[in-house]
Amino acid sequence: MEESERMRAIVITEFGDPEVLEVQDLPRPHPGPGEIRVRVRASGVNRADLSQRRGRYPAPPGWPEDIPGLEYAGVVDAVGHHVERWRPGDLVMGIVGGGGYAQYVVTDASTAVRAPRGLALEEAGAVPEVFMTAYDALFRQVGLGEGETLLVHAVGSGVGTAAAQLARASGVRVIGTSRSREKIERARDLGVDVGILASEDWPARVRERTDGRGVDVILDLVGAPYLQGNLQVLRGGGRQIVVGVPGGSRAQIDLRLLMSKRATLRGTVLRARAVEEKAALAAEFEARVVPLLEEGRLRPVLDRVFPPERARQAHEWMEENRNFGKIVLLWD
Repeated sequence: MEESERMRAIVITEFGDPEVLEVQDLPRPHPGPGEIRVRVRASGVNRADLSQRRGRYPAPPGWPEDIPGLEYAGVVDAVGHHVERWRPGDLVMGIVGGGGYAQYVVTDASTAVRAPRGLALEEAGAVPEVFMTAYDALFRQVGLGEGETLLVHAVGSGVGTAAAQLARASGVRVIGTSRSREKIERARDLGVDVGILASEDWPARVRERTDGRGVDVILDLVGAPYLQGNLQVLRGGGRQIVVGVPGGSRAQIDLRLLMSKRATLRGTVLRARAVEEKAALAAEFEARVVPLLEEGRLRPVLDRVFPPERARQAHEWMEENRNFGKIVLLWD
């Protein structure tokens, strides 16, 4: 096969620690009808990639099982039949079911989003998964509205920093928790009104900082350990949405408390959704959120940039919870 038909990609050689990641030379994928091929500049790193590397979060059918990566930013390289919107040379970003850790990725054209003008592609690579996840969870699923109060757990994470900014831009008061005092202080610059250390009695602190009323919406990026406390601080009619469970996925719930609060408990993932759902989100996100990124009202929070050859170190950095915001792999 000619060199022009090859690409570099980061492959999971077996399930395990970061050492199982290896840069390999592979055939380039080719777009089919309705698809585009993107020459990737930046691949975002997410906790889902860590789980996939350990064999705990397999790729959905049709996506590479051994190449992780849920998001990309780059340049359209080729288009399949029946693709009218995109042309080679267009700058795009988006979410995929896998395969994002590669120089080239093929995806349905309808799920791609125009890269914001004024952002470098390495910055755009820090946008799709976290901002689209936060936007979908907060506004499309639980209807966060102006004047409400939002509690974000793990506010220094990629989704946490995106959620804080989206909420601020929508006139929402934001309370954030983190295990790191430094991350709390940095989060204040992103629109967090109240920062609370997770090691404290955070439910008591939340009630104190809301004059006993509690919060309207909770974006939980931690999981099981916080469930009971979340129910305690929700206002009547409050909504909680679970986006991540690094702290554990199993917990006991007081159903009487849930009933008395008339509360809504919801969960969400983007990865396994149908193309039609992802396309609808992409269109709405491009119309409503991309302009805010272009105006500077929102900004990607880029923590570290690693070359593909240091993907192992990128995973270690995230596993040690050292990042504030996004980690990105940058391709030549």
